[in-house]
Amino acid sequence: MLAPLTVAGPAAGASLAAAESAYLDYLDAIGAVGYLESGGAREFRGHDLAAWQVLLKSRREVFDTALTQVAGASLAPGERDAVTAMRKTLAELTADDTTAGERAYVCADAQRRDLDYAALRAALVSCYVEHGNRLAYDGGTIDRGTALQLLHVTDDPLRRRALFDSFLPLWSALNGRNEPESPYRRMIALAAADARAHGSQIDAAAQAIGVSTADVERWLVQVLEAWRDANPGPPIEPWDFRYLNGAANRELQALIPAAKLLPVNQRFYADLGADLGALGVVFDLEPRADKSPLAYSDFLARGRERGGTWQRPLARVLGTYPAGGLFSLNELVHENGHAVHVSAIQTPPAYMDWPDTLFTEAFADVPSWSVHEPAWQRRYLGAAVAEPASMQALFANVMLDVAWSLFELRMLREPGTDPNALWTDITHRYLRIVPHPEVPWWAMRVQLAGNPGYMVNYGLGAVLTAEMRAATRAAIGDFDTGNERWYGWLSAQLLRYGAERDTRRLMQDLLGRPVAPAALLDQIKRCGAPAP
Repeated sequence: MLAPLTVAGPAAGASLAAAESAYLDYLDAIGAVGYLESGGAREFRGHDLAAWQVLLKSRREVFDTALTQVAGASLAPGERDAVTAMRKTLAELTADDTTAGERAYVCADAQRRDLDYAALRAALVSCYVEHGNRLAYDGGTIDRGTALQLLHVTDDPLRRRALFDSFLPLWSALNGRNEPESPYRRMIALAAADARAHGSQIDAAAQAIGVSTADVERWLVQVLEAWRDANPGPPIEPWDFRYLNGAANRELQALIPAAKLLPVNQRFYADLGADLGALGVVFDLEPRADKSPLAYSDFLARGRERGGTWQRPLARVLGTYPAGGLFSLNELVHENGHAVHVSAIQTPPAYMDWPDTLFTEAFADVPSWSVHEPAWQRRYLGAAVAEPASMQALFANVMLDVAWSLFELRMLREPGTDPNALWTDITHRYLRIVPHPEVPWWAMRVQLAGNPGYMVNYGLGAVLTAEMRAATRAAIGDFDTGNERWYGWLSAQLLRYGAERDTRRLMQDLLGRPVAPAALLDQIKRCGAPAP
């Protein structure tokens, strides 16, 4: 049983309980509508999309009425905190509606000058569906994720260049000819104005761990400098970066066909004490032309007590992995990290949500980084790559996330900056990538268009991931080849709180000190030189 909230009186307690129950009902309707709009199923719990949309509207009305009644009651501090938490979640759900579900705008709408910030972002995300899901390559079409996977393993340099060039129609739709009035550049100006008024995701990530945005920028540069110093050598073409750092991907490619991705995930998580089947995780992994252009995990149903019995939250995972491979495997383990996080939340109703986004993304990489450990590979794939090469493959992709984080931080600070020139400077300076300022190849990630500033949750998140992995190993022992204590221990230490505790408190309680980049910098030292 959960500890009850402190109440000022019976009437206030009853009003809050009614509001919290209506809140969970409404969130469940949001989860069902999102699932059905994404194409994951035709119906859920006996209702089709149209029926759930009606329920969504009616449940919101019930919740609004209940919340109005609470607002008129005399509330104790704990009750006021609960109401604030519910309102915060609803505000975030309203703001974050551009990268999943039903599309109200098409890519061509991005050329319109009358769209507001949210509508323009939605139109740009549609470009990733319309173009990114249909990249022309080798006489057919592939999706964006498959192209990124193939860039790690395609031996022919001309075919790698063709993979890179297959993105050109997408990049043109997003950034035109890089003119100041291109769709992306208009959007980032609106994003910067919004950030000045309300704070950016980068500001939020900094605040989540108790540092300044300037500190975040300094850490990102420090991490990129560590990578650069550990990887001397001649400049690398952008279409060769993943390949030259991806020897591990090629060595393991034949062992990771698409059909093996989910079974390997299920076995690994079961060995961690988190049986995905027993947790009821719902998967949507089959390709569809109109499917979301990015993989994600979300609540399908929220947890709650019924009749004195706890009913755990239900998670769903969406992704597309027709090519298999180490890159795809790492991503699916990451998404299942979100799923087991959802399933572990057991908190009062008002806090039945994700914690800070920074922590959420960082935790999902705690298990996903394990797939690059040779011990993990021997156990779950039957063969392993040498540690330096495998770490090189992992952190080359992490460094791209760090570079994108720095790119967004600087674009949001100075939105008039030429994005191509900025990306060229960052990637040439720190990743040794040949300058190509004529090509907006920074635009490979959906989040850059749909959720400006979000990439910091991966780039800065890597700092937290390294910290959590080290602290977990120190507390319960190694977990790369499974550890049945892993899920129970992390659930009790970190995951069960949902939105009840912020990242700063979670990490302070775990580490006994503030977060610092030293653990990540130590991991970078494990990398080997990239393949010639």
